[in-house]
Amino acid sequence: MMFKGRYSVLFSFIAIFILFSFLIRTGLLIFSLSKTDFSLLSVLQLYGLGFSYDVTVALFFVALFNVYLLLLPAGWGNSKTNRVITYGWFFLMLLIAFFSFFAELTFWQEFESRFNFIAVDYLIYTYEVISNINQSYPLPLLIGGILLLVVITIWFFARKNVFVHSFQDRPPLKKRLLISGALLLPTIIFPFILNNSTAEFSHNRYQNELSKAGIYSFFAAFRNNELNYNDFYPMLKKAEAYRIIRNELQENNSHFIHTGFSIKREITNPGTRYKPNVIMITVESLSADFMGHFGNTQQLTPVLDTLADGNLLFTNMYATGTRTVRGMEALTLSAPPTPGSSIVRRQGNENLATVGYIFQKQGYLRTFYYGGDGYFDNMNEYFGSNGFDITDRGRNIKMGDSYLTKRTVIGDGQVHFENAWGISDEDLFDAVLRGADAQYKTGRPFYNFVMTTSNHRPYTYPSGAIDLPSGSGREGAVRYTDYAIGKFIAHLQSKPWYKNTVVIIVADHCASSAGKNEIDISKYHIPCLILNLPVKGKQVISKMCSQIDLYPTLFSLLGWTYQSNLYGKNVLDPGYHPRAVLGTYQQLAFLSQDSLVILGPQQKTETFIYNKEKNTQIPSALPAATIAKAIANYQTAYDLFKSGGMHQ
Repeated sequence: MMFKGRYSVLFSFIAIFILFSFLIRTGLLIFSLSKTDFSLLSVLQLYGLGFSYDVTVALFFVALFNVYLLLLPAGWGNSKTNRVITYGWFFLMLLIAFFSFFAELTFWQEFESRFNFIAVDYLIYTYEVISNINQSYPLPLLIGGILLLVVITIWFFARKNVFVHSFQDRPPLKKRLLISGALLLPTIIFPFILNNSTAEFSHNRYQNELSKAGIYSFFAAFRNNELNYNDFYPMLKKAEAYRIIRNELQENNSHFIHTGFSIKREITNPGTRYKPNVIMITVESLSADFMGHFGNTQQLTPVLDTLADGNLLFTNMYATGTRTVRGMEALTLSAPPTPGSSIVRRQGNENLATVGYIFQKQGYLRTFYYGGDGYFDNMNEYFGSNGFDITDRGRNIKMGDSYLTKRTVIGDGQVHFENAWGISDEDLFDAVLRGADAQYKTGRPFYNFVMTTSNHRPYTYPSGAIDLPSGSGREGAVRYTDYAIGKFIAHLQSKPWYKNTVVIIVADHCASSAGKNEIDISKYHIPCLILNLPVKGKQVISKMCSQIDLYPTLFSLLGWTYQSNLYGKNVLDPGYHPRAVLGTYQQLAFLSQDSLVILGPQQKTETFIYNKEKNTQIPSALPAATIAKAIANYQTAYDLFKSGGMHQ
C-alpha cells in the first residue's frame, strides 16, 4: 500500500536511499576487510546501527515533501503544478543523494572516514576542491553518470506506476495526517536520541565509521566545529592543572616569569650563541614510512635519506594532528591540539607568543611561503596577524583579512606548473630563493616558513622531472617533492648566505591517519631533519617527541636565551621525559613511554598500553598521575588560548 497512494513517490525515495546506503556501506566494508578484523557480531552491529542512521537521513530528505503532501488538497493531486513539483523534487533529491554517495566514496578513498570536519572545511574552499576533483577524476563522465543514474531511477519507478498512483490518489485529511504524522514524529525524535557519537562504541575505528551515514556525519561535524574543553572533557581543578603542567615544563635552565595560571618562562641555553638564517620546509603529508631510514624500499626519498646520513635526524617524532593547519599550529605555537578546529582557523589568534615572535625578538625578518592561495584555511590571516610577511599564489582574496604585513603574489610568469592546490614545489622553492636573496641584502637574519603542496591529490607535477609519470599516485608525488628539495638544496649551496643558514625539513602530518584505532599512533609518525647546523655532522635523536619539541630543541642547539610560552621542550635536555601529544577533532591523546591516555567528549577517559612494534593498544589501568598529566596538558592549553594567555 505504501507504493500505491499519494505517498508512493516519497516512500520510493526512502527505499532507494536505504538501498544505495546499504550498497555503499557494503562496498566500504569489503574495501576495509584487508585492514582490520570484523566479527560476525560487529558486522551485524554496524549494519543495524547504520540502518538507523540511513532511515534518519532519508526522513530528513523527505520532510519538506511530506509536509507538502499533507497540505496538498485531495483534488489537486493530478494537477499540472503538482506533477511538476513531484517530478522536480524527486529528480533533485536523487541528484543530491547520488552525488553525496559518490562524494562519500572519494572521501573514504582519501581519509578512510565518513564525512567529518575536513568535509565541512572543504565546502568553504570551492575553487580548490572542485579543481582537485576535476583533476583527479573524469568529472564530465561522473556527472553524466550520476545524471544517467537519476534518469534510470525515475524511469524505473515510472514503469512501476509509482507516479500515477501518487497523482491519482485522493486521500482524506485524516489519512494524510496519520501518514505524515507517522513520518514527522521520528524525523523530530531521532536526532535527539541518535547522536553521531552513538556509533563510536567500538575500539575498531573502521567499525565505528562504517556504522555511520555520510550526510548525518557531515551535519554533526558542522555543528561541532569547536568544542568547549571545559564542558565536554575531563577536568582537574584549575590550580592543580597548572601546578602539574608547570612542573612538567620546569627545566634546570629555566624559571617562570609569572606565578599562577601562566607557563611563560625565561630559558637560558649555555654555549656559543648562533643566529643563522632558518628556512623550514613543511612538507605536505610526508609520513615517516616513505623514507628508507624508516624501512621503505621503494626509493621514494633518495635526497632526504642522503641528507639524513649527514645531519640531525629525529627518528621518533609524532605529529599533533592529521591536517596541515594542525601541523602549522604545532610548529608555530608549540602547543597541544585543542578540541575542534586548529587555532590557525579560530578567532582571536592574532599577536600570539609564537615561535615566530621569538625570532622577531632576536631581530629576524619572517615570511610565510605557500604554493597555493593563503586564504585557504585562514593561513594568510593567521601568519600575517602574527607578524609574517606573505608570499603566495594570490589567485583569490579572502574578504575580511585584516593583517598589515606585506603580501607578495607569485606571478604567472614565475609559474611553470600548477594544479588545484598550488604551484609545483620547484616553483615555490624558486620564490623562496628570490625572497631570501632580498632578505639577505637587508643585513638581517631571516626565518622563513615554507609550506609545500605537491604531495597532495591529484598528485600532479611537471612532466619529466622524475621517472614516475605525473598523476600516477602518492608515490610519484613523494618522489617529486624529494627531487624538488634536492634541487633547492643544490641552489642554496651556491648562495653567499648558505653557510649561515639552517634548513629544517619536517612533515605537517602523515599521508593517512586512518587505522583500526580511533587514534592510530603509527599514522602520526613523521620525519624531521635539521640541516647545516653550526656544529656539523650526523646526529640522531631517537627519543620519542612531538612536533611541538622541534623549536625548543633547535634554540638549545643555537645557544639562545629567550622567553618561552611554548609547551614544547628541549629533547636533548638530560631531564627530558619522552612523550607525545596527538589528536583528532574530538579525541585527545597523551603518550608517555608506552602509556596512552585518550580523552574524549562526555568527560570520557580511556587508558591503554601501547606496543609500538605491533602498533596495538591494549586497554589497561594507568596511574592517576599519568592521566592527570594528560588532562593538564589539554586543559591548560585550552584555557590559555581562551583567556588570552597565549598572547604576547
